[in-house]
Amino acid sequence: MSIRSDSRHLYLQVIDKIKDDIRKGKYKQNEKLPSEYELSKQLGVSRATLREALRILEEENVITRKHGVGTFVNPKPPFTSGIEQLSSVTDMIRQSGKQPGTLYLTTDIVKTSNMLSRYFPNEEMRKIERVRTANGEPIVFCIDYLPENMIPSEHITKEESLFKFLENNTTISIDYAVTYIEPVSYDERLYNILNCQSHQGVLLLKQMHYTNEDKPVLYSLNYFRSDMIHFHVLRKRV
Repeated sequence: MSIRSDSRHLYLQVIDKIKDDIRKGKYKQNEKLPSEYELSKQLGVSRATLREALRILEEENVITRKHGVGTFVNPKPPFTSGIEQLSSVTDMIRQSGKQPGTLYLTTDIVKTSNMLSRYFPNEEMRKIERVRTANGEPIVFCIDYLPENMIPSEHITKEESLFKFLENNTTISIDYAVTYIEPVSYDERLYNILNCQSHQGVLLLKQMHYTNEDKPVLYSLNYFRSDMIHFHVLRKRV
């Protein structure tokens, strides 16, 4: 079917066509795509239209464009998760058939920041920095804040899942979380921790976790490697 027989904007048709070609194996993982001239000729569109499609495909982490080298198909992320489901990173890794691991970087007592003071007024917080791994490969950098008076701190580094830690060592059980999702620009320390290349994307999930009595108990900043995991959500019309 000609790409121009579709009534949508041309660049959207190009995006779907390239994705379909990748899905069908015409272009394989890490393979270089044809040049812009060749690809625009094959698809019957202008190079300006093609460049707009490639720009969006790069934002979606489908491809990587390297200046002076070419455009390459990114490997498909090994993890995918429904973001409407609240589960620990440990469970997510196990469900993918891989072995979860944890590297503790720091654990300190800090004062409540302005951001957290309305949730945890006049409380000292335990700040925990961890790298979560799957079969030894770093996939998430986690920064977690819990009220210090809530937890038996001498055992905090013995559990991989903070959800399980709270359930096993306190009377607290997390029921739900309010989550905000943000893209992250390049940060040298973050990218070194996650073993990311500078052109790769990182996705931040900011989450405040609550009990079934609506009590805030855990604030998390989770930085996910976008080449390792994709999130999806089921949306219904109302």
